[in-house]
Amino acid sequence: MSAQSSTARVAPPSAWAPLRVAAFRSLWLALLASNIGTWMQTVGAQWLLVEQSGTDTLVAVVQTASTLPIVLLAMPSGALADTFDRRRLLIGVQAFLVAVGVLLTILTFAQRMPPTLLLTLTFALGAGQALTAPAWQAVIPELVPRPQLASASALGAISMNLARAVGPAVAGVLIARTGVGVVFALNTLSFILFALVLWRWRPPATVSAAPERFAAAVRSGGRYVRHSPVVRRILLRAGLFLVPGSALWALLPLVASRRLGLGSGGYGVLLGAVGVGAVAGALLLPQLRARWSLNRLLLVAGVGFALVLTVLALSRSEAVVVAALLPAGVAWVMVLSSVNAAMQLFLPNWVRARGLAIYQMVFAGAQAAGALVWGALSDMWGLVPAHLTAAVLMLAGAATLRWWPMRDTTGLNREPAVFWPEPHLELDPDSQDGPVLVTASYPVSPDRAAAFVEAMEAVRRSRLRTGAVRWGLFRDGEQPDRFVEAYLVPSWDEHLRQHGGRLTGADRAVEERAQALADGPPQVSHLLSAR
Repeated sequence: MSAQSSTARVAPPSAWAPLRVAAFRSLWLALLASNIGTWMQTVGAQWLLVEQSGTDTLVAVVQTASTLPIVLLAMPSGALADTFDRRRLLIGVQAFLVAVGVLLTILTFAQRMPPTLLLTLTFALGAGQALTAPAWQAVIPELVPRPQLASASALGAISMNLARAVGPAVAGVLIARTGVGVVFALNTLSFILFALVLWRWRPPATVSAAPERFAAAVRSGGRYVRHSPVVRRILLRAGLFLVPGSALWALLPLVASRRLGLGSGGYGVLLGAVGVGAVAGALLLPQLRARWSLNRLLLVAGVGFALVLTVLALSRSEAVVVAALLPAGVAWVMVLSSVNAAMQLFLPNWVRARGLAIYQMVFAGAQAAGALVWGALSDMWGLVPAHLTAAVLMLAGAATLRWWPMRDTTGLNREPAVFWPEPHLELDPDSQDGPVLVTASYPVSPDRAAAFVEAMEAVRRSRLRTGAVRWGLFRDGEQPDRFVEAYLVPSWDEHLRQHGGRLTGADRAVEERAQALADGPPQVSHLLSAR
């Protein structure tokens, strides 16, 4: 008890601590500028479609076009970020975004920007963002110490939501005075700025293992998430909040123009109110976490966001809507900063970019699908029923915390653990030879057999997360006190990666718990494909 009390009294790192690292500070500021440009771009595209089409679905599809590429490219993006030089990858992606931004700006100034082309180029910008996000998220642990990862994640939320506060407001003023083309041009300049800062950054040279092959990296990332209950629960909680929450972003331009009679400047003020609330929420989050459990925090945020959606459905007062959007920003950052930090802290280094890419896929996919649904419902039924439906779904999602709460992982050791003995073979397999069948024979007393089988269930998930594609536990018919674990790995290289760093301290604890129930160490064999 005393140790726990002592731990509880240790103050968490300051939310601003990562900014003391010069490289992180420079890149964070450059990314802030890029995020501001992205929000300006979104406002400009939505407002251009409001003026050209007036169709609810088409306006809402701007959000779908910008986020759908993340769904489609999530796993390839994560695999690229885990297998190639992340700095060079980020610089190359920014060059692509600059080219798209220049084309978008020129055609807009020339008044040659029909809705179909605008959505196509918005999709291309979204593809660039899809390639940027996993690489940037994976770079963060290279820039700041692990104890500061949660603070770095909070700073990411501050960056995004400060951009949400500043970008729409600036875009609204510029659109009213100079037109949409200037907004697109400034977004292009933000990509150039980020590329220049990346060019000047020189990460320390490190000696690392040979990169995984691209296709194998994609498959192993998917296996890790599929066999990780903690990651799946994080993704579920994010999706249950984001699908109804996307109604706010998808329908807010229509609330501004139709229900409140506002122009582009007024729409920018509404988005700015959400951003201000989100920045305040990021600053309040450490105090809220100290008072509430994570699940209570998610419950309060879900109920609060549902109330905001109800206000948007029923109020025609600009002041009331602005006041309601402030707590919406607080709730938004409370949820997303918490689940993002949980992912950052839980994922081991070798699969971090791929795991975060799948998180980005859920994040973007929920918003893209939600925006399309809410736009279609608004077209059919009107803004009020669409908002009220989203509010009911948000409350229902918050209620599921009783059955599907976030799991507490604070006691899990996520550091790499190299504890398997090196395999010594008479044969010399090539790295891509496979499949490889690994067997481990355990002597287990009959009185411990049931407990051993139960403990091996956690070992099964560990094997499947880190490389195995099939796993089984068998009992010897001739020797009932002998259990044989067998698992299939796609290649010899994949199995060596299990030996060399894919396992964590938590995986080691799981194995030691099962082996403690055996009457001796396991006898391990490696069976290579005869072909």
